[in-house]
Amino acid sequence: MNRLTTPWGDLDLARFPEQPRDTLRAWDAADEYLLRHLADAEDAPGADTDTDPGSATRTDTGAGAPGGDGRAGAGLSGRVVVLGDRWGALATALAPHRPVQITDSYLTQRATRANLRRNGIDADAVRLRTVRDTPPERIDVLLVRVPKSLSLLEDQLHRLAPAVRPGTVVVGTGRVTEIHTSTLKLFERILGPTRTSLAVKKARLIFCAPDTDRAGGGRAGTGPWPVSYTVPEGAGTATGLTVVNHAGIFCAERLDIGTRFFLRHLPERRGREHVVDLGCGNGVVGTAAARANPEARLTFVDESFSAVASARATFTENVGTDRPVEFVVGDGPADVAAGSADLVLNNPPFHTHQTTGDATAWRMFTGSREALRRGGELWVVGNRHLGYHTKLRRLFGNCDVMASDPKFVVLRSVRR
Repeated sequence: MNRLTTPWGDLDLARFPEQPRDTLRAWDAADEYLLRHLADAEDAPGADTDTDPGSATRTDTGAGAPGGDGRAGAGLSGRVVVLGDRWGALATALAPHRPVQITDSYLTQRATRANLRRNGIDADAVRLRTVRDTPPERIDVLLVRVPKSLSLLEDQLHRLAPAVRPGTVVVGTGRVTEIHTSTLKLFERILGPTRTSLAVKKARLIFCAPDTDRAGGGRAGTGPWPVSYTVPEGAGTATGLTVVNHAGIFCAERLDIGTRFFLRHLPERRGREHVVDLGCGNGVVGTAAARANPEARLTFVDESFSAVASARATFTENVGTDRPVEFVVGDGPADVAAGSADLVLNNPPFHTHQTTGDATAWRMFTGSREALRRGGELWVVGNRHLGYHTKLRRLFGNCDVMASDPKFVVLRSVRR
């Protein structure tokens, strides 16, 4: 846990789940920059600005974001929406304004609830919504933490645009490495004229002035998502499957090479088994397992709401609705009944936001062991250099290499 100093007071914040030896904070310089800007805007709601918001590439140091009337940002009055808050730092700091938090992450929602609780803030102070929920009908202040996925940003701006009017204050934030020309062009194309601030502690702000030609009017968004493609030859039982992807899903427009390698080496199983696609993404692995074993019962698990929606669409498109199947948005195998799984299939991520490491994989492996029955198997694909075999042997007491190439390895561990 760390202490964030905001213009309105100090907050104790932590990521979720908390790791006792984790030194990573639940916020960064981009969150701090945005909060300082909002406090300055509140202190000087009527300040004049001589900046021209009409340029998509203009850089400015002013604290006030231009609203539809050309004045500096008028503070946090009306309906406040926080999009892409990573660990609940922004929503917790702005809780007195009763913001709506919109996120694709189940873990972000859990972190937000925990951070509100540890700071003695009423849980109802922040209204939690997912990127799959119906957007608010009106937004007066839109605060955007720029996501790593440009497609997710595009999809959400399209979905929220009908609720944004001229006069809505729109401010984005992100690290310098996260904000590109393409990022600004999205704001410009979907909402209105856009500019950026100068960098402070390697973070920037994005100021957007919505106009009637693009945002508002209650018009439905016209984004391109979801998209679908057909799995090409050479992917084992997945060959020919139609894969459906909502925005923000890893390698949404084609199979990544790791998943393709995994699909070629999935175990050949028969009988009434419970198969778990853990960290399911678009669900192609679990759907391939369902095709290979018509008697299997499938559970798809991911912490991304868009991923689980994609897995549901992929499974329904290829298998239908008559098979026993469950779709779970949650904290990995902790949401699978202990001792219920015969087979867990896992392609663990080794990065969360801008950090890399094996903490997520270790939690997945540990949870998988609890979810498996005696004799149940965990199959994992990963880059060779990650050394998952060492962790699996430590946890399960065994680990076999089932397939390998110069880049990837497929491993199997059995719960004894």
